[in-house]
Amino acid sequence: MGQLSVTLGILLLCATGSRGGNICTTRGVNSCKQCLAVSPLCAWCSAEVWVQSTPRCDLRANLLHSGCGQDHIESPRSSVTILEDRPLSNKGSGGSTTTQMSPQRIQLNLRPDDSQVFHVQVRQVEDYPVDIYYLMDLSNSMKDDLRNIQNLGTKLASEMRKLTSNLRIGFGAFVDKPISPYMYISPPEAVENPCYEIGETCLPMFGYKHVLSLTDEVTRFNEEVRKQNVSRNRDAPEGGFDAIIQATVCDEKIGWRNDASHLLVFTTDAKTHIALDGRLAGIVQPNDAQCHINKDNFYSATTTLDYPSLGLMTEKLSQKNINLIFAVTDTVVGLYQNYSELIPGTTVGTLSRDSSNVLQLIVDSYGKIRSKVELEVRDLPEELSLAFNATCLNNEVIPGLKSCVGLKIGDTVSFSIEAKVRGCPQEQQKSFTIKPVGFKDSLMVLVNFDCECSCESHAEANSPSCSRGNGTLECGVCRCNPGRLGSHCECSEEEYNPSQQDNCTPRPGQPLCSQRGECICGQCVCHSSDFGKVTGKYCECDDFSCVRFKGQMCSGHGQCSCGDCLCDSDWTGDYCNCTTRTDTCMSSNGLVCSGHGSCVCGRCECTQPGSYGDTCEKCPTCPDACTIKKDCVECKKFERGKLVEQQSCSRVCRDEIETVQELSDRGKDAVNCTYKDENDCVMRFQYYEDSSGKSILYIIEEPGAPWMGSSFTEPAVLRVEAPACWQRRMMPS
Repeated sequence: MGQLSVTLGILLLCATGSRGGNICTTRGVNSCKQCLAVSPLCAWCSAEVWVQSTPRCDLRANLLHSGCGQDHIESPRSSVTILEDRPLSNKGSGGSTTTQMSPQRIQLNLRPDDSQVFHVQVRQVEDYPVDIYYLMDLSNSMKDDLRNIQNLGTKLASEMRKLTSNLRIGFGAFVDKPISPYMYISPPEAVENPCYEIGETCLPMFGYKHVLSLTDEVTRFNEEVRKQNVSRNRDAPEGGFDAIIQATVCDEKIGWRNDASHLLVFTTDAKTHIALDGRLAGIVQPNDAQCHINKDNFYSATTTLDYPSLGLMTEKLSQKNINLIFAVTDTVVGLYQNYSELIPGTTVGTLSRDSSNVLQLIVDSYGKIRSKVELEVRDLPEELSLAFNATCLNNEVIPGLKSCVGLKIGDTVSFSIEAKVRGCPQEQQKSFTIKPVGFKDSLMVLVNFDCECSCESHAEANSPSCSRGNGTLECGVCRCNPGRLGSHCECSEEEYNPSQQDNCTPRPGQPLCSQRGECICGQCVCHSSDFGKVTGKYCECDDFSCVRFKGQMCSGHGQCSCGDCLCDSDWTGDYCNCTTRTDTCMSSNGLVCSGHGSCVCGRCECTQPGSYGDTCEKCPTCPDACTIKKDCVECKKFERGKLVEQQSCSRVCRDEIETVQELSDRGKDAVNCTYKDENDCVMRFQYYEDSSGKSILYIIEEPGAPWMGSSFTEPAVLRVEAPACWQRRMMPS
C-alpha cells in the first residue's frame, strides 16, 4: 500500500505544474474524450451549467472544489478483475485436472495511457505425466545408433519412472525428400536400394514415417525399433525439420495428451535442410504446417511442400506445448545450439557417435526443462506493452525478467506484469494470452479500453442550448455543426469582429494562435500540418516537435505530446532511449551482470574491478569458484563464516544440501578445491555446475547428521568431504 501511495504521489506531482496549473488544464482540450486521453489523472465535468473561465478538464479534486457534482464527473478508473482462479495443484497424476498456473482468466479495464499490474504464479507439479516421441535420423551413418537404442524403451521407462508414474513413448524416423538431387537415381538399382553402390542393402529413401504412436507399453517401442533399417541419401543435410513439423501438428496420429509434458527428441549426426532449400528440387510451395501423414504412416507431401522455416516450427511447437530436445553429435552441436536460441523451450545435448548416451541425455534434458519456467506472450495487441518482474528463489525480485531457472519440482514462482496502453485503439475490446513455454496452462487476459465517456451516450443533437440548434450538446459542451463556432455555436465563420482576437492569444503581445492557426470568432482554428496534428486552445501543442534519437522521435519508444515524450512502460529518459528491462543483462548463472555490475539502459556497467564482457562474466581478478563456494560450504553446512555474519547466506548460496555416504567421480568438468577452515582443518571439495546455474552441495553423511533431501535434477554438484580433524572435534571428550 505504501508503494501505491508513493506512485500516486509521483503522478500527482508530475501532473501539477509549478504555478498551480496541471497537465489536464494546459492541453487546451474541448471534449470529454480528449480529456481522458491527456492523462489517467484527468477528469471531465459534464454539467451543462458551468463557469466558462473554469476548465472542465482538471484533476478530480479541483473539479469538486469548483462545484462540479460527483454525478457529473467523468473519470473511469483502470482496474483488474480476476474471472477464474483455480488453485495450483501439488501432483500431476491424481485423476483430476492439473493446474500449474493461476489465475486462468482476468479482465483489465484500461483508460488511455494508463497501466495496471497483475500477478501470476506457476508451479512445476510433482509426478506430472510425460509423453516422449523419439524422432530418429535413419540415414546410413546412424546404423550403429539404431542397434544401440533397441532396448531404449525399457531403460527409458525405468529411469523416467523415478520422475513420473505416467509415461508414454513413441517412435518416428526420417531421412530426406525422395527426389533428386537429395536421393540417388543412378544406377536404376539405387532407387530401390540406395546402398547399392557400397555393396549393402538398405531401405528406399523416405521423407518421414510415423512408426509408433505414444503408448505406455514400452516393450512395443523396443519391438518396433528392432524392425527398422537405415536408408541412404545423397547430400549431407537431412530432412529432419519436415519430420519435426509433422510430429508436432499430427496430434491424433502421434497421440499427444493434453495433460502431459510433451518431449520431442530429435537425434541426428548431420545438418538439416531449412526453408527455401526445396528450390534445389524445384519445390516452391511453402510448408503449410498441416498434417500430411497418409494411411501407410508416411509423409505424403514430402516432394510437394518445401521444408518448414524456424519461425513456423517455433509457432507450432508453442501452440502444441512441445519441448524440443536436439540430441546431436559434437560435429553439429554448435549449429543446433544456434537453432535452440531461436526456438523457446528447446534444449541441446551432445550425442555420442553411437547414441550410447542417449538415455542419460534425455533424462538430463528433461531435468533442465523442468528446472526452468519461461513466460511467452501470444497475440498481444500493438497498443499494449508489458513489463515483467520475476520472483524466483528466496523471494528475490528480478526486474525486467520473465523467466526463472534453477528450480526443482514443486517450486512455485511468481511474476508481476504491468500492462500499459498507448493511446486509444479503435477496437474497444481485445485479448491476449500469457503462458509458460511447454505448458498447457495459460492466462487469458481480456482488455477493455475505456476511451469513451458515459455522458456521450446522452448527447442531444440540435440542442436549443447550442444557439438554437446549431450544434449537439454532448457532455456539457456544444459540438458545433459545420460552419459554426463559439462555446455555444453562436458565431458563424463568415462573421468577423477584431475584438474577438483577444481571445486567441494567452497574453497581450503574443502572436495569435501561436502563428499556427487562424482566429475565427474568437476561437483558434489550427492549421493542418504534413508532420502531424496541431492542437490546443492557442494551437500551442503538436505531436511532432519532440526530441529525436537516431532519427526517430522519442527513439520510437514513446509518444510525442505537446513537446514532451511520453515513454512506453519499459522505457525512460528524455529521449525514451533507456530501457528499464534487465533481461539483456542476465548472465548464464541467473544473476544480473554476473553479480559484478549493474544494468543501466539494458547494458551492463561492470563495477567489480577487473570484470568485463557483455554481462561482466569475465573477471580474471575476481574470486574463483573455489573461493566463492568455500564460503557457501561454511555457511550452508557448518553455519559459520562471513556469510552467516552478514545474514546473506540464503541469498548468495542457492545450493541445496544432500548428504551422501561417499563421493563419486564427476569427470573432466569437475573442479577440485582445497582450503583450511578456521580450525586449520584441510577441507577438500569438488565443484561442478551445468548450464542452468543450479548447484547442489553433496556432503558426506556424518554420524548423527540429519538427512537433508535431494532434487532429481542434479544440474550442479558441490561435493564436500569432512576431514578427520573436524570429526575428532565432534567426538565427546
